[in-house]
Amino acid sequence: MRKTDKRTDNQLISQLNEVCEFALEEFNGFIWLTHQVNYAQFPKSLRVVCVFDTRDNLQQFTLAQNQHVLSALIVKKLLDINVVIKNQQISYDCEQNCQQDNNGNWALRLG
Repeated sequence: MRKTDKRTDNQLISQLNEVCEFALEEFNGFIWLTHQVNYAQFPKSLRVVCVFDTRDNLQQFTLAQNQHVLSALIVKKLLDINVVIKNQQISYDCEQNCQQDNNGNWALRLG
């Protein structure tokens, strides 16, 4: 990873940590988020995944249309560091699905 890529990654982590802290307080069942990126195709390759504990909590979050709130916050926080992404680059998942489909292996699931 180049020096500039590392600096950008640190900025991404900082902004996404703020989003995570907000989501932990606001959304029942939210537990963490992560990002993946290929800096050769940045920011188009940036992907943010928000993870809930169970399918039920994820479904309740979606039914309440809270994904619009969380996605908008992610877009705004990244825009604060001049990173433009689209809502399609943000996805939602849950631990329960990963455990069932990938034996709890998030690296495999996200790969």
